[in-house]
Amino acid sequence: MPPLGSKARRERILHVATTTGLTSVEELSQRFGVTASTIRRDLARLTADGRLARTYGGAMALTAHPEASLRQRTGEAFEEKRAIARRAAAEVRAGETVLLDAGSTVGALAHELRSAKELTVATTGLTALQELSDAETVHVECLGGTLRPLSQGFVGPLTEAALERMTFDRVFLGTDGISPEHGICEADLRQTRLKELMARRADHVYVLAHAAKLGRRPFHAWAKLPDGWTLVTDDGADPSIVAELRGRGVEVVLAEVAASTDPEHTGTRGGPGAP
Repeated sequence: MPPLGSKARRERILHVATTTGLTSVEELSQRFGVTASTIRRDLARLTADGRLARTYGGAMALTAHPEASLRQRTGEAFEEKRAIARRAAAEVRAGETVLLDAGSTVGALAHELRSAKELTVATTGLTALQELSDAETVHVECLGGTLRPLSQGFVGPLTEAALERMTFDRVFLGTDGISPEHGICEADLRQTRLKELMARRADHVYVLAHAAKLGRRPFHAWAKLPDGWTLVTDDGADPSIVAELRGRGVEVVLAEVAASTDPEHTGTRGGPGAP
């Protein structure tokens, strides 16, 4: 592919910063095959035009990446989320006590667990509560607290205090993005703190995320998980990111996604921005 002109390259740089959040001179230099000094000139021009904000060693978009509401996310990447939920449910054993995060993919897992036998489920998410509210063979505990309307999940000191009263066989976490280097990404620091605490209370830690989230950095709040966690994603995941995660000790499970026959949910699999 021929090299981009300076104007086209700057537009691409702006797109990268807007869709992935923070970006560095080194990353941009490698991506576009130009020198670091060329990238710095591009960033200086975009900053002067009021389109980017410079950071130490890179740049970020002036407008924060918007956080989609749970209602918006529920129908996106539907088949991928359903496949991930089915694969994650296969990890759960009768008699266990599991912890479910908020979020649409974890909510899909709650749906899969409705028929489980002798299962105790604690959750911070309203979606999981709704799915399990009439499941006769599942004992449900709600870890209340401050409700975040966008994520439909509980956060804050009351949630954390309730969490300290229990331990779990498995915890299943959602996320807005995954970086092999930084961990899992969220829009809110309260969420990242809570996810770290949740991970510490469980014997086995799982993150449920469809392929479009791998390598995404939409926000600037991160949670570092303990070594040995498991990512359950779909078979459309970027092999290079999967390899890097595995190289860092993460177990990656790829759920096979069947082609949808439901016209309501046909469309591009896990398209950009699908949470």
